[in-house]
Amino acid sequence: MTTRITAASRRVARLLFASAMIGSIGLGFPHAAFAVYAIAQYGEPKYPPDFRHFDYVNSDAPRGGTLVLANPNRLTSFDKFNPFTMRGNPAPGLGFMFESLTTGSLDEISTAYGLLADDIAVAADGLSTTFHINPKARFSNGDPVTADDVKFSFETLKSPKAAPQYSVYFGQIARAVVIDPLTIRFDFKQRTREMPLLAGGIPVFSRKWGMKPDGTRIDFDQLAFQKPIGSGPYLIERYDNGRTITYKRNPAYWGAHLPVRVGTYNFERIDYKLYSDGVARLEAFKAGEYDVLVENVARNWVRRDIGKRFDSGELIKREFPHHNGSGMQGFFMNVRRPLFQDVRVRQALDLALDFEWLNRQLFFSQYRRTDSFFVNGELQAKGRPSAGELALLDPLRAELDSSVFGEMVQQPRTAPPPDSLRANLIKARQLLADAGWTYRDGALRNAKGEPFVFEILDDTGGGASMEPVAAAFARNLQKLGIVCNFRTVDYALIQKRLDAFDFDMTSVRMPDVQVPGTEQVSRFGSKSADEQGSDNLSGVKSPAVDKILQAVVSAQTREQLVDATHALDRVLMHGYYVVPHWYSATHRVAYRNTLAYPSTLPLYYTAEDWITSTWWFKPVPK
Repeated sequence: MTTRITAASRRVARLLFASAMIGSIGLGFPHAAFAVYAIAQYGEPKYPPDFRHFDYVNSDAPRGGTLVLANPNRLTSFDKFNPFTMRGNPAPGLGFMFESLTTGSLDEISTAYGLLADDIAVAADGLSTTFHINPKARFSNGDPVTADDVKFSFETLKSPKAAPQYSVYFGQIARAVVIDPLTIRFDFKQRTREMPLLAGGIPVFSRKWGMKPDGTRIDFDQLAFQKPIGSGPYLIERYDNGRTITYKRNPAYWGAHLPVRVGTYNFERIDYKLYSDGVARLEAFKAGEYDVLVENVARNWVRRDIGKRFDSGELIKREFPHHNGSGMQGFFMNVRRPLFQDVRVRQALDLALDFEWLNRQLFFSQYRRTDSFFVNGELQAKGRPSAGELALLDPLRAELDSSVFGEMVQQPRTAPPPDSLRANLIKARQLLADAGWTYRDGALRNAKGEPFVFEILDDTGGGASMEPVAAAFARNLQKLGIVCNFRTVDYALIQKRLDAFDFDMTSVRMPDVQVPGTEQVSRFGSKSADEQGSDNLSGVKSPAVDKILQAVVSAQTREQLVDATHALDRVLMHGYYVVPHWYSATHRVAYRNTLAYPSTLPLYYTAEDWITSTWWFKPVPK
């Protein structure tokens, strides 16, 4: 079982290619500017200047065939081809059409290689980076990619016409300066180790996108079904009623022979079919309507992803391990609501979730409990604060709860002995009483006599619905006198409500991050809490958190970054903004036996992107 990733996160994660693939990158600053093919956060890039291809691809993979996929998320329809704006629902797969100056590898956390750029020069003071554009780079209309296009893309994404998280993400990039037609320099407001790669990760599109024949322009936020003009490997071939879309490999794709592209994007076409709900999507796969199913529902994997096509070997099930730091998944509380503003109330709600029961009864014991915003890696805070963490936390002692300086939060357990749900609920009842909530007249009430009632908002996607989890959670809350209602609405409507922060509690998964950086400011910064459409769903608004976020962004060594991330994790977990859920260290994939994948697996990857970028169809025997 899984939850949705926020639309804001998805826009950034899927379209800022360098950041999505390698995390927020930084690098050391030499004594003079230098021009290189790649930059690494620490040490040297894995691949030398003359590398031919990444290790996790098959450089001889055959090309051809049509890969048919279903909804990659809970979106059941689309109404635009512009993935960079907030209004509307973008078509799946639009990332195939856009590229950035740099890209990352899937077997390194912190290295970026030139894509549109063939040289990267970081200034000696770290306050600017200059990129030289490959003169062979071309947009889908045949025009060369120029520095003016890069500048236009950057300024458009930072403008009010784009989704607001881009202005946050690129907020420390002061300006883009065109040096010559193929050279652009980005100036930074401050020296941080991630700035050169943030600039390298800007999605680039043509200035002609949205241009009318008479020279006038459609406003960027009004672009709907005007086909993007990007430099990526695929073009939109056809679409129908906002429910299906077909991408065709661009026969004139400029980058096919680049080392970072060899062995990738092997399908001639990629089709998406959007099904109305999860049940229909699953049955369609079993009926042979599409080729690959990335299964996020544990119950389905065990009990429903079965049948004659699996028995015959036509469909194959496999779990692929990954090394991703798992992003936070859970019931996010909206602390803008007075009901959730007391941390004792939030902690009490956390105590009411019985993970062991859920894992045993609903998930076939396939999950582990999430107990960190950076679980499954070295970025997760544990135990008591280290000396490096205390150096950041001690100056903020007056602003933080004393518990932050003790042991890291441990999620409540119910596996006896000695733990039990009853003991957790007794503790929750005391916390609620301390916060002014007592049981009387048949309900938990505050001093004004108002009952404790809230709503969990979820979408109507079948199969992966949170309803069984919410029902079990609500039963436990009912023992405390709390009424928890579960409400489902259409995916498009729920996204509008989340963008407007119009909810009490909702189930969300934040995307994985291997190297935290500016995206954390969008998720937890005070400024983002007031910007509709941002990733700060909970409404975290803390000067102490803002100072720690600055330490994350400005970390100059890996050790400093780890200490700052641990401090951030510790403060957020002690704030109880989320009732954490669970995670898995594998990708569950069912696929048609006509598909093949490289023998070497990547380390840090999402299943969908790995499949579309490196798999291929087996040749048909003659």
